[in-house]
Amino acid sequence: MLTKILKASFVGCISAGLALSQAIPAMSQQSPTATPPGTTRKIMAISHRGEHLHHPENTIPAFERAIEAGADFIEADVQTTSDGKLVIMHDRTVNRTTEAEGLISDMTFAQIESLDAGVKFSPVFKGTRVPTFDEVLQLAHGKIGVYVDTKNAEPQALVDAIYRNDMQDHVVIYGNPFFLYDVHKLRPNLKVMPEAESADICRLLVKNMQLQVIAFSAGDFTPDIIGCAKNANAAIYVDRMGTTDNPEGWQQAIDMGADGIQTDKPAELVEFLREHHMWTPGW
Repeated sequence: MLTKILKASFVGCISAGLALSQAIPAMSQQSPTATPPGTTRKIMAISHRGEHLHHPENTIPAFERAIEAGADFIEADVQTTSDGKLVIMHDRTVNRTTEAEGLISDMTFAQIESLDAGVKFSPVFKGTRVPTFDEVLQLAHGKIGVYVDTKNAEPQALVDAIYRNDMQDHVVIYGNPFFLYDVHKLRPNLKVMPEAESADICRLLVKNMQLQVIAFSAGDFTPDIIGCAKNANAAIYVDRMGTTDNPEGWQQAIDMGADGIQTDKPAELVEFLREHHMWTPGW
């Protein structure tokens, strides 16, 4: 039932949307309000692909710099090689960030491991490897949380890696709702984090996965959908990359109810939050 409704919703089926509205009782909508003067709360700083403006994205140097900057999470994109190894890269291909070409899913781990993931960014980073998911979890352990953006992975393999590295209490897992539903069935205590999409879809996801956190982009960061998250007592993590990745954009997100901000500028965001008493150090 969940799969059918969500699939219909995501392809824009109007009739499914109408049926969903009738099937789910209306919930009271909370209108987001500005943070009252003098109020302080912890806001999570999420470093998009590590600190990738000055380091090659999704690499150990980028993640290390995000840790040094004081970010609360590093966002890492997970792909799977042809022989089942989980590696970190945003794109489906290696073309943009390495000297080679090809689909990650068609390449063995040995082939991926031989690539240079730094030299195209800068000769300073020549020799930087594509990290494995295990390596990133090991780096993060005891230092920072991991915002797992699942591009291509089997639920069991992802869950096994997280538990193998004792990171089950320090990850949030983003991905398509079908994948996240499978992860939730395997380990209900893990924090799966689907995209909000719409108020109706938000309510359906909350109902079926008991969500503790919900992801928002600029497109769905709207009062009605924010209200769904607040009604569910779920944390709100919103993207602020691009033109809103600045103090004005961060403050607007906080005023609208954000509990976490994904940024390309982790050091600057942490400093902003520190100045406004909305950041505390610690694992």
